[in-house]
Amino acid sequence: MNTYTLSQRSLSNLNGVHQDLVQVVHQALALSEYDFVVIEGLRSLARQKELMKEGKSKTLNSRHLTGHAVDIVPLVNGAIPWQDWSAFESVSKAMKKAAYQLNVSINWGGDWISFRDGPHYELCREVYP
Repeated sequence: MNTYTLSQRSLSNLNGVHQDLVQVVHQALALSEYDFVVIEGLRSLARQKELMKEGKSKTLNSRHLTGHAVDIVPLVNGAIPWQDWSAFESVSKAMKKAAYQLNVSINWGGDWISFRDGPHYELCREVYP
């Protein structure tokens, strides 16, 4: 167990996010070997369109629009290690373990084949339509 706590930014970014996913995030932080930050949760359609234009998203049917997704990044020495996939995989292990412990079905964008999205976690559509 570690002593990481969610920053005010992370807590604010969880506003409007489905409570089950919020619980997973809190539990995962306690399990994670890395501190992490929630960089995005509930998203407006305008923001989604902006991200599509920038090539950072591929859909207007994002789970962020309904509060069923969050983007989380690890912190290594106070910085986001965009080039270090292992830190993102480590956080994913904590998120998956927390989801399992809480009986919440999630998908990790890092497991996707065509557009791997290391920060992205979403509630499974089958269970959370």
